[in-house]
Amino acid sequence: MATGDPDTALLPELSAVAAVGLMRRGELPAERYAAALLARCAQAQALNAFISLEPARVLEAARAADRRRAAGAALGALHGLPVPVKDSINTRDYPTTAGTPALRGFRPKSDAPIVAALLRAGAIVLGKTNLHELSYGWTSNNLAFGAVRNPYDTARIPGGSSGGTAAAVAAGLAPLGVAADTEGSIRVPAALCGIAGFRPTTGRYPNEGTAPISALFDQVGPHARDVADLALFDAVASGEERPLAATPLAGVKLAVARGYWFDRLDPEVERISSAALRALQSAGVELVEAEVPDLAALVRLITAQVQNHDVRPELSRYLATYGAGIGFEEVLAAASADIRRIFADEVLPGGRGFVTDSAYRAAVDVHLPRLKQTFRRYFAATGAAAIVFPATLVTAPPIGTDTDVTIRSQRVPFVVAIARNIAPGSTAGLPGLVLPAGIASDGLPVALEFDGPAGSDRALLGLGLGLAQALGPLPRPPVRQRPRTA
Repeated sequence: MATGDPDTALLPELSAVAAVGLMRRGELPAERYAAALLARCAQAQALNAFISLEPARVLEAARAADRRRAAGAALGALHGLPVPVKDSINTRDYPTTAGTPALRGFRPKSDAPIVAALLRAGAIVLGKTNLHELSYGWTSNNLAFGAVRNPYDTARIPGGSSGGTAAAVAAGLAPLGVAADTEGSIRVPAALCGIAGFRPTTGRYPNEGTAPISALFDQVGPHARDVADLALFDAVASGEERPLAATPLAGVKLAVARGYWFDRLDPEVERISSAALRALQSAGVELVEAEVPDLAALVRLITAQVQNHDVRPELSRYLATYGAGIGFEEVLAAASADIRRIFADEVLPGGRGFVTDSAYRAAVDVHLPRLKQTFRRYFAATGAAAIVFPATLVTAPPIGTDTDVTIRSQRVPFVVAIARNIAPGSTAGLPGLVLPAGIASDGLPVALEFDGPAGSDRALLGLGLGLAQALGPLPRPPVRQRPRTA
C-alpha cells in the first residue's frame, strides 16, 4: 500500500501515518480517502459512535486539501486526515454537547486549542463522537444520545467516557481520534476496544475549550490503532517533533506491583496479561517486582475528592466562558436520570459523597504532592522506564452493567473492576500508554497499560513502538449492523 493506487475497500485499514503519506505524495486524493471513511461510518451506524457527522462538510474540507496540494502549498503533518473529536471538546463547525441534553444546540465560537492545532496541521474534523454524559462515567451508555457499542461485541460497552472515539477507531471509521481523560476516559475505552490510547503527562497538550471535571486531572489525548499514529498526534499537539524509533527492549526495566494492580483479576485477563509479560521478557524486558508504598490509601484520599469537588465550579466556569447561555443548575436539571443521581450523591451538598473544603484542601495540598513524590522515588529506586499492569480487571461488560461485576464467583464493584487500575496514573499526572495484549475466550480484548515518569512522554511512545512489536496485533473486529445476542 506504500505506492500505486490503493484499493478503496482497504483504505479504512490504513494507519494515519500511511494515509497522510499517500495523500501528501499525491498517490491518494484526500476526497477519495474521506469518502471511503464516510462509507465505513455509514456501514457502522449500529455502533452509535457519533453524535454529529456531516459528510458534505467533510468532503468539502477534503476537496480543499486536494486543492492546496495541487497549488503547491505547504502541507501539514496531518494533511487531509479526517479525525473524529470527542463531543466534549469545542468545535466551531459542530455543536459541542458534552453528551448532555441541555447543550444539544451549543455551538462554540471557536475551536478548542487542541482542535485548532490539528486543523493547522491539515486535519479535518470527522464529526463529534458520542461519550458518557458529561464524561462522568466509564460505560458510554448515554441515556440522552444512545449507548455506544463495542465493535468486538455490540452488546458490550466500549468503555468511557470517550467510548465513541474508541469505537470509531477500532472499527476503522478513522485511524486516529481525539479523546479526553480525567480518570481513565482515554485508557479504559482503548483497553476495552482493543486499540492504543495515550494519556500524556497532565498539561502536555492544551485542555482549554473542553467541558471539564477538574483542571488537576483533565487531559485531552489520542486514540489510534498504531503507536506511530499516537506519536504523530503527540508531535502535532506538543510541538516536539523529533523522529521516534522503536526502543530496543533488551535490558529495558518494567516495574510490576502485583499487590495493587494484579489483585482480583478476571482469570482470562490474568492469563492474557501473564502471557503478554512473558512475551515482553522473551523480547529482552526485565521485570522488576516492587510495590508502590501506600498507593491504595493515597488514591482513596485524592481521586474522587478532587473530581467531585471541582466539577461543579469548573463546569460552571466553562459554560460562562464559552457562551453556552446556560448555567450548571440548568444543565444538571435537564441531564439524564443516572447523571442527576450521581451528582446528587457525590457532588451536591447533602449527598453522601459531598466533599468538604477541608477534605479537598488535604487532598490537593497534602496527599497529592505525597503521591507524586512516591512515584518519583519509585521510578528512581526501580530504574524502571514504566510500570506495567492490566488496564482493567475484566473485559467489556454488557451494556447496562454499571453497579458490579462477577469475578471468580465474587461480586466486585464496577468502579473497582474498571477504574481501580487506571486511577493512580491520572491522579499523579503520569503519562499512560494502553496497548492491546490479546483476545480473551469471550472474544473481547485485554490490554496492558504502561505508566512512565512524569515528562517521559516521547520516551514512553518510543518504548511503545517496541512493546507493540513484541505484543503483536489483535484481529480486527467485524463491522456489525446490529447487536450480537447472547
